[in-house]
Amino acid sequence: MEDLLTISETARRSGFTASALRYYEREDLIEATRTGGGQRRFERHELRRLAFIAAARHVGLTLEEIREALSLLPSGRNPTKADWAKISRSWRARLNEEIEALERLRDGLDGCIGCGCLSLQRCRLSNPQDVVAARGSGAVFLPAPLHPTAE
Repeated sequence: MEDLLTISETARRSGFTASALRYYEREDLIEATRTGGGQRRFERHELRRLAFIAAARHVGLTLEEIREALSLLPSGRNPTKADWAKISRSWRARLNEEIEALERLRDGLDGCIGCGCLSLQRCRLSNPQDVVAARGSGAVFLPAPLHPTAE
């Protein structure tokens, strides 16, 4: 048991709050064992899973996507570099799409981003009679990876 981390040690090492650790455990993203007194103890390899969760959140993966990716990791042993590479490969296309979308947004910031306001000279050309309003609310000309979808 000496190689196990307490919840406070895990929180300090991972950068997550203790409540986040409990939440991720409830969601089956990480595992903890219990002492005789019911206190959580985490194996050190859970720190890698937590680092993965942090990175996945920054990439924009949903909780379900994170769960699915983590399910690909081996049980009963620490993941290898190859295990992590297999998972992160699936992010490459998504990241490239988001980078391209951000570049298009950056390059178009001095023009219209499709809010439907008709206040810019260009709106009369690209959105006459506010026809884009039929496509939904918000800045509908934003690249798809950057446009929030209604849920």
